[in-house]
Amino acid sequence: MSDPANPELDAAVAPPEIPTMHGCPVTDSLGQVVLHPSREQYVDVVKALADEGYAMCIDLTGVDYLQHMGRSVGPGVSPERFEVVVNLLDITNRRRIRLRVQVPETDPTLPTLFDLHPGSEAMERETFDMFGVVFDGHPDLSRILMPEDWIGHPLRKDYEVGMIPVQFKEAHS
Repeated sequence: MSDPANPELDAAVAPPEIPTMHGCPVTDSLGQVVLHPSREQYVDVVKALADEGYAMCIDLTGVDYLQHMGRSVGPGVSPERFEVVVNLLDITNRRRIRLRVQVPETDPTLPTLFDLHPGSEAMERETFDMFGVVFDGHPDLSRILMPEDWIGHPLRKDYEVGMIPVQFKEAHS
């Protein structure tokens, strides 16, 4: 409810405006711009950023926040167990931007960036292999670090720690 006699009161009561870029909340991490797109916005935001000069995907990885579900992510962003972090580079203008996409444990899927950034192919495979995040539309979503018959995803926080025997050449049994 506004008070026409006291406009300063309205400004004090109004919630602060959330900064956005391409419809996504924006935060800052040590001077680097961080976007928080939803899974539905993800590919469109990466396309828009490519049009702005962010032509190189320099990193794509996963994070499992199983023990940090109550963490602060960004304004208006609900934290999920998994997060896919993408770093893009604009060489011409010497800029970097980071995307942090929340991925739910119940549906750990995200569209692939392969058509936009073919170099992301191996990074998406590694994130699939280690965290179990499936990249829809990926041309070869298969294990890249673990054997094909490996069960589970070793970088998940609930992955059972075990002992893997290591065999050394010329070692006596």
